[in-house]
This record gives sequence, structure tokens and C-alpha cells, in this order.
Amino acid sequence: MNGRGVRARLVALLAALLLGTAPATATAPATATSAATATATAPAPATAVAQRAGAPGITVDRPEAARGASVTVSGKGWRPGALLTLLVCGQNMIGGTNACANAEGRTVTTAPDGTFRRGLPVAAPPEPCPCVVHVATVTGEPAAADAAFSVTGHPVEPLPQRTGGERLSVLDARLEGGGSLLTWFGAPPKRRLVVTVANLGPTPAVDPAFRLGTSRGVLAPSWEDRPWRGTVAAGSKERVSLDVELAAGAYGDYLVSLQYGGAVLVEQPWDVSRPWGVTLFWILLCVVVPLAVFRAGMAVVDRLRPRAPAPDATAAPEPPAPGALPWFAPGTDPGRR
Repeated sequence: MNGRGVRARLVALLAALLLGTAPATATAPATATSAATATATAPAPATAVAQRAGAPGITVDRPEAARGASVTVSGKGWRPGALLTLLVCGQNMIGGTNACANAEGRTVTTAPDGTFRRGLPVAAPPEPCPCVVHVATVTGEPAAADAAFSVTGHPVEPLPQRTGGERLSVLDARLEGGGSLLTWFGAPPKRRLVVTVANLGPTPAVDPAFRLGTSRGVLAPSWEDRPWRGTVAAGSKERVSLDVELAAGAYGDYLVSLQYGGAVLVEQPWDVSRPWGVTLFWILLCVVVPLAVFRAGMAVVDRLRPRAPAPDATAAPEPPAPGALPWFAPGTDPGRR
């Protein structure tokens, strides 16, 4: 230590002895400085946990590029030696890899420290943007990460609403309507299936596509798609009406079924009356037609048979033959005297 340093320390010590509080005051800034230094050098607990957990992440060197260009994708926090796939996907990859440009994808193996760096050609995904660069593991423990990305000139559309979380259940079901005079003569029977549907899932059911089936006896139902226009919000219920129609002349015990998402929600029996008007028609036909044919035939026979000649009114009546009755002549009365 040089003489100047010694003199500085002696001056400081003399000031401390004279002012009493100076040492404490001088010590406080030092303590504060030490605390600040410790605070600055100590890592935040959350950052340390994230680094220990090794959460995978990716970055893209450019937020937007045109089709045919190339971008560099970097990542860290991945499992060492893991095989990864890199894809450009549309619609934020809501529909899975079907929304990605799979043919132009690339693969990369991570370094021992869990990092990678790989060039990726920009291709137009089959779905519109918003787009992402999607990186996922191929084998081993699954892991994935996405980074927002835009393909220049690629169409941009709103994201489709997520579906599949709805769970529909039927609270009440009934068949409304009745037969008519035309149905009695063989017209197609019609009814209306009215169901009260409740959504027990976390997401709304938008325009649910029901399937309506009709079956008779042990035969399998004949299904047809019956979409319903409307929304069944999560936790709410709606009244759904669907028309049911059978073939002309149908009768017997039928079963009407309602299906959604591959599951049968409700089955409603339907007893269809026999079209007795058709039976009466055939009975009358079997009676009236032969009678009409018989009458026509008799009229033809009556017209074709030979007719007897009409008598001549001017000719004199022939006298009765001898011995024929009456034995008296006209105008005479043998009993009168």
C-alpha cells in the first residue's frame, strides 16, 4: 500500500472518531450495494425451474417469408439425440398434420445439449393461414412446439371453431302427428320426432348432424343424415324437431332411432295402422269389375239374339179350328135364351 492510501485511511478513521455515526452511514451503502449485487446475480426461481425442466422451444429467424424461400429454425430444451420433424402448417395446426405441408418437411437430430438449427423451405400448406412452424419428436417421449409464421401471399381465414367436446343427451322424446284419409288409402305415413337435447360437454354443438333411422321388426335401421341448424350451448338444452316419413303402404310396428356421433341417443316405437282403404278398394274392385263385365256381356247377347216378326194389325183373325176351345163363336153366348 502506498503513502497516499495510508493517509486516506487515517483521514477516514479520524472522521469516524469525530462524527460517531459515520461508520454506520458508510457501512449502510456498502451493505445495500452488496444486497443489490446479490440480487442481481441470483437467478429467478421460475427461470431456474424452466431451465431444469428443459421445456422445448423454437424460434424462426424471420416471421414471414414467401413460398420457395428458406427460413432457419432453432431450438433448445429438447431431449439430446432426439429425432425431430419440422413442418409449415396452416390454421395453427388445428386439424393435425393434415393441415401441414408434409412433403416439404425436414428432419433434424438434436445435439447433446438439446439444441438444433436447421433450414426449412417455405411451402404453402393445404389450409389457409394463420400458420405456424411446427416441430415435434418422432420417437420416444412426445414433445412439440410451435412458432407463429406467415407465408406471403397465402390466403388468411378465421380459425374454425373447435368441435368434438360437445356431449349431447336426450332428455325427452315423442312422436307428434297422426294419420289422414290419404294415409288410410296407402299414402306415406308421416310423423315428427321431437326431442329435447342437452349438451353436457364443455364446448357448444354448432349445427349438429343427426342421423335418423327407421326399422321394422328385427331388420337393421335405414339411416339418413338429418342436419339441424342451430347451436346447443354448453350446459344448455334445445328442442329439436325432425320429420319422419315411411314408404307408401307401410304398416306394422316400426322403431324410429336418433343417432349422433356414432351413438344412438333415443329409440321411439311407432305403430303404423294398416291402410284399410286399400283393402276395401280391392274388395270393391273384385266385386264391381265382374258385375260390370257380366252386365256388358248380357247387353251384347240381348242385342245379337234373333227377334220374332211383329204381327200384322190389318190381317183378319183366323177362325178357331174345329174342336178347339172355346166351342162358341165370338159374340154368342150359348147359355142365354
